[in-house]
Amino acid sequence: MKHAVVVGSGAGGATVAKELQGRFAVTVLEARQEFHPLSLGLPAMELVKGAGLLLDERQMSLFFPTLQARKAADMVLVNGIGLGGTTTICTGNALRMDRGLRAMGIDLDDEFAEVRREIPITTAHQKRWRQHTRRLFQICCELGLDPQPMPKMGDYERCVGCGRCVLGCPTGAKWDSRRFLQIARDHGAQVITHCRALRVATENGRATGVVARHGWAQQFYPADVVVVAAGGLGTPALLESSGIPCEPRLFVDPVLCVAARWENARQCQEVEMPFVVQRDHYILSPYFDYVSFLFNKAWRCPAKDTLGITIKLADSATGSISRRQVHKALTMADRERLCGAIETGRDILRRFGAKDQDMFLGTLNAGHPGGMLPLGEGEAASMHHSRLPDNLYVADATLLPQSLGNPSILTIIAVAKRVVKLIA
Repeated sequence: MKHAVVVGSGAGGATVAKELQGRFAVTVLEARQEFHPLSLGLPAMELVKGAGLLLDERQMSLFFPTLQARKAADMVLVNGIGLGGTTTICTGNALRMDRGLRAMGIDLDDEFAEVRREIPITTAHQKRWRQHTRRLFQICCELGLDPQPMPKMGDYERCVGCGRCVLGCPTGAKWDSRRFLQIARDHGAQVITHCRALRVATENGRATGVVARHGWAQQFYPADVVVVAAGGLGTPALLESSGIPCEPRLFVDPVLCVAARWENARQCQEVEMPFVVQRDHYILSPYFDYVSFLFNKAWRCPAKDTLGITIKLADSATGSISRRQVHKALTMADRERLCGAIETGRDILRRFGAKDQDMFLGTLNAGHPGGMLPLGEGEAASMHHSRLPDNLYVADATLLPQSLGNPSILTIIAVAKRVVKLIA
């Protein structure tokens, strides 16, 4: 049987492993360890914060080792680095966002239909919304913003409303890509943790395998097919190290929370992003922002008394990453759109009853990177960038031509499914 090496275990990598195992003998390389939800409770976090021990967002990995935080210009980039990638620390949203791909002639209808058959997608969490969430939804309706309950991946009948979606769902209600990895394992795939891919080896224009560091040793994993799905930050860095140049077109979907003090809001005990408002270039959704709460000095209120609306921006594709550094800043157009989104968020909170003097902004952060090896129209049929050797594929947001400004996991899974079909 031929061998396939998959780099990364997030949405794209786990999908590829599940779909390819059986047709190939699959080996998945994951740079970090098995994922475990953060055990530290919110009261303990508040104690650490109150003691003045949290000074820099990069400290998050000290108590949550499968989360990585990096700084680029005036924003913090956050991603999952354990088994399951960022799917383990996301909010479980399931939105189809392939308009840019469709405009290029890439029809993923069949793949999205497959995803919906394989992953439970529901809005059942709506019946658990607290009073404040229902009021925010009504205000958005009154403002003509057309809010929609957010479809979520998983079994939300099991959701206990703990508000810890981004810290690792403690009940297993939220789906993450470890489910696909387990299916691949059950069918014989090998998943190797603590194995950091260093470069893709090539010879005579073809990929021959992956050189990786496993523990203290460097090892070569031979392959007939290599699929890189290390995420929008990891994949470009690996390709560059392999002598395959990417493009300085990094997008990151910046997130900024507009919040207000509201006694006993208890949003920290609510499912994250329960509904969504779609606007040109950004979305709005209720959200308790742990990054801002823990590290932003403006967030002085107790967690239970903080009410927030998050903005997710579709940013310009102007940035890059290497093994050592990320270069990414907002453009003037990005900042203008963000200012408009902030004012819409403030207006929602005003109508809720919050006073301007009780409002504050969060930390600009981001977690949906991609775009540094975007597909062109000539590559729509093959889903294979012309810079890649014939048997080397990419299966994550690196292929997307533009920022989605929206949750991306569902779209990445569909893209990965199409890539597998073309490989097989």
